Parts: sequence; C-alpha cells; structure tokens
Amino acid sequence: MHAIEAKGLTKIYEGSIRAVDGVDLCVEEGEVFGLLGPNGAGKSTTIKMLLTLLKPTSGSIEILGVDALSSPSRVRELVGYVPQEVSVDGDLTGYENLLIFSKFYSSNVKKEKIRGILEYIGLQEKADDLVKNYSGGMMRRLEIAQALVNEPKILFLDEPSIGLDPYVKREVWMLVKTLKEERGMTIFMTTHDMMEAEYFCDRVAIMNAGKIVVLGRPSDLKESVGADVVSLKVSNHVAGLRVPGEVGKLISTNNEELSIVPNGRAEEALPRLILELEKQGVVIHSISISRPTLDDVFLKYTKMRIQEAESLRQARLARRSFRRHAK
Repeated sequence: MHAIEAKGLTKIYEGSIRAVDGVDLCVEEGEVFGLLGPNGAGKSTTIKMLLTLLKPTSGSIEILGVDALSSPSRVRELVGYVPQEVSVDGDLTGYENLLIFSKFYSSNVKKEKIRGILEYIGLQEKADDLVKNYSGGMMRRLEIAQALVNEPKILFLDEPSIGLDPYVKREVWMLVKTLKEERGMTIFMTTHDMMEAEYFCDRVAIMNAGKIVVLGRPSDLKESVGADVVSLKVSNHVAGLRVPGEVGKLISTNNEELSIVPNGRAEEALPRLILELEKQGVVIHSISISRPTLDDVFLKYTKMRIQEAESLRQARLARRSFRRHAK
C-alpha cells in the first residue's frame, strides 16, 4: 500500500485554466517527498487536493488506501498539514492554540497530551506565553505541533521554512528530520529551497505549468543534467596533452588551468587522472571539483517546459492567423 497515490489529477478553474493537468504521483510510506516548482506551477493546488481541501475536476486520490474523494473525513484523520500562511492566533498562548486546534479532532483531549507535544517540539517553557511574543521559528514549531495533535501518519508541509532566517530554518529542518526518524512519518513537502529539498527528500518531483516534468532521486536528477568537472591549476602547459578516454575527456585548457570531465564520479577517477597527467609532465598545484546541483536540475526542466508552452502558444496563434486569412 502506498502512502499517497494520485492518478490523472486535474484541476480546471473558470476560464479553462488548468492549474493541475493530469498529474500522476506515488509516494511510499516513510518517504520524504518534495514537490518543487516556480510560482504558479500548481504545487499548492495539488497539495490542497491531496488534503481534500479542494475537489479535483478529474482524477483519483488514495491516502493510505483510503479513497479521498469518497471518504474525505477519514483522510483528514490520517494527515497533518502546515500551510504557508500563519495559522496560529497571536492573542492566545501556545497551549491555548493547541487546545483549540485539538477540539477539531476530539472533545476529550487530555492536558497531558498537549503539554507532551509542546515538550516534544521544545516549547514547554513558552507554553503559557502569548504567541504574538514568539519568534518566527517558534511560531513555525507551534504550527507543526498543531499538525501533530491528531497523531497523523502523513505530514504535509507547504513551504515549511519560508521567511525564516538561516539559523531558525536549520532548527525547523532538524525538527522535521526527527519526526521522520523517530516516528517513521511520511512527509510530503513543497519548497522553493533547493538546499532544503536535497537535505530532506528521498525523491523530488519538479512541477511546471500544472504538469510533473521530471521525478526522481536528487542524486539521479543531478546526474541527468551533466557530469562532474575536475579543474586543475598547473604550472606548465604540456603541448599535445592527452587524456585517455577511459579516464576522462579534456574539455578546456586556459593558461594554467585544465578542465576535465572524468569517466564516472570524480573522486573515483582522480587517482588515475593525476597519474596520467604526471606521466606527461604536468605539475599540479591544486584540484577542485564542481558538480551539478538541484538548482541546475530545476532550471533545466522548468525552462524546457516554458519553451514547450511558448512553442504551443505560437503554434495556436499561427493556426488562428491561417484560419482568418483562409476566410
């Protein structure tokens, strides 16, 4: 059984705007799954449909084997949700926020349970302080605490670290990582932060213009956009320098710097590469390695999709122009 399974998920708004266009997703139990994409790609619409907060135009959704369209109330018992927008009341204490939120699930929530959640996320000493006096990171942790009240099997996080400074962001990251490791929780998150996606996600899907344009493990996706490049600072330029094909490929020589694409991962190819160059009299002073990042993946696939959409738009305009002139 999958944690989340969506097939042909589509949402069309008035004016024939396809916010989500035939999306297929499958998330395994215990997995951290990231949904990436530019603003307007359809990420928030997708997450709201998975949460039963928005009804799809077409398609199917199952959450832990439960049909989300026919049994939305059952699905809501299985999931927790932390939205982008602030969802806590600043005029209440942290404890009061959790108490009120817990009433949505049960009228008989014990005080000890709420105190226990606050302790788990490190807010026990601030439990009776007004939330408007909390820092941004403390508010975010309280929002995560709210999402844990019903002991969910799946936690949905919509831009979990948006607007947080680097230090507080790391605190939130560690809390989410602890939830996965200690509770085996399935986590579905949207983010614009590529570092966040690499830190957390077992797999990521990149969405653009309502469609999933690529999906896979971060390491595999990075390999799909290019290879490692080894840059070497040298003190002498050797005429006719040759790099054997089984070791790598020389792609540029610039004064006292060589750039080589190794055959395989750079760390594994380096010993033989250095040996080959030294045999040919190259004196090496320093070595650096650069490799593709998730940013490179994001830019490549979202750009490809934008170009496809523009090509389709131009084709439609050309057809309309042809029909007008034909009349």
